[in-house]
Amino acid sequence: MTSFSPLIPGLLLGAGGMVLLLAGVLSKRDATPGCTYASVVLLLLAAGFSCGAPDGLLFGGLLKTSLFTRYADALVYLGAAASLILSLDYNRQEKIARFEFPILVLFAVLGMVVMISAADLMTLYVGFELQSLALYISAALARDSLRSTEAGLKYFVLGALASGLLIYGISLVYGFAGTTNFASLAGILVNGAGYGTIVGMVFVLVGISFKISAAPFHMWTPDVYEGSPSPVTALFGTAPKAAAMALFLSVMTGPFGHLLAQWQLIIEVLAVLSMALGSLAAIGQTNIKRLMAYSAIGHMGYALMGLAAGTRAGIQGTLIYIAIYVVMSFGAFACIIAMRRRGQAVETIADLAGLAGQRPGFALAMAIFMWAMAGIPPLSGFFGKLYVFSATLNAGLTTLAVIGVVTSVIGAFYYLRVIKVMYFDAGTPDFDATPGSVRFVMGLGAVVTALFVFIPAPLLAAAGAAAKALIG
Repeated sequence: MTSFSPLIPGLLLGAGGMVLLLAGVLSKRDATPGCTYASVVLLLLAAGFSCGAPDGLLFGGLLKTSLFTRYADALVYLGAAASLILSLDYNRQEKIARFEFPILVLFAVLGMVVMISAADLMTLYVGFELQSLALYISAALARDSLRSTEAGLKYFVLGALASGLLIYGISLVYGFAGTTNFASLAGILVNGAGYGTIVGMVFVLVGISFKISAAPFHMWTPDVYEGSPSPVTALFGTAPKAAAMALFLSVMTGPFGHLLAQWQLIIEVLAVLSMALGSLAAIGQTNIKRLMAYSAIGHMGYALMGLAAGTRAGIQGTLIYIAIYVVMSFGAFACIIAMRRRGQAVETIADLAGLAGQRPGFALAMAIFMWAMAGIPPLSGFFGKLYVFSATLNAGLTTLAVIGVVTSVIGAFYYLRVIKVMYFDAGTPDFDATPGSVRFVMGLGAVVTALFVFIPAPLLAAAGAAAKALIG
């Protein structure tokens, strides 16, 4: 493809990030608000240009654009923009307002977009590393905080290990198959693969599993979620999850699509371990951010059920689930960021005691997100699970579907516990007033989550078209 338009979103993010970096350095006053607003505008512009990009291959087959990439890109832009809006007041109140943060988000999103559009294993790795480097720094944004510094260091060390496993897997695939191009690999592997290629595929799978926090490659998630500043945690819980899951779908159904028999059981095991760990380990958590970390692990397990099915309906179910999860996640983190008393952020579940009496709107929004994440109808989370469970059953994976239902019931306990604390526990929650930017994100997420049952058609159609574009 010779059209220039598919490159515009990436150029906007990359060039815009560099311009804002220079502007921030040269500015004689605090450039953080300006850089943040400009970054949100750049993300919205990139989303607009991405929606209008034609389908095709770029740079000799290194990148591709399709309905699938545009769908995943939209989720990334949405999650990143929400996290930037949430950071406006929080970072200022915590005295960590630095103009570098929105610029890091832009570069991380650029890496995510490259990952999603990758049509070659080497392009995949470049996007993977660009995203990772920006996120490592973001986790340690509060550099005077021991918890934040520890989170950044843990994420860096374990992320470097995952990157090493990924590039080792790519090298094995290249060594045994002779190419890193997705289309060429699919053609070579149509008649099966040797043990070396399969081992390389497993290493690639492990590297990507780290990014979506799938058990047993989840070990970084609780500590990084807890230690990072809350807007950064909101970013981790939305855009990178959507990008990594899209990459997972693209890689496993593209170049390795003919090896379904070799990787299907691995995906099933990852899904079961993630759902079980997410449901059981979260029960004893007292910190709301750690609870959300284990919740994220469990939700990635449910999303992997659609991939394990290996069908178009399964891919569609996963895409629907991820879109719903992104909205629920940034809404829930807006509520967490609103948890402030006398100017100080609080993070324990017990701090929510009596919230419904003082801040009924805040409590209702939090209850909506907790109900939705538990999968209680008629909220959006119920439909996300319905589609992946249905696809899994239709693919004959009955045991996996049953495990998913059981873990959903177990996981509902800790979500409902949060609601119980807000509405039935006695307390004097003298919470500070919630900034308008946080109320906007909270309200938007709550409305979409609650009213999805009345307007599911656009998302279902978009996810169906994206799945068709991916696997035909």
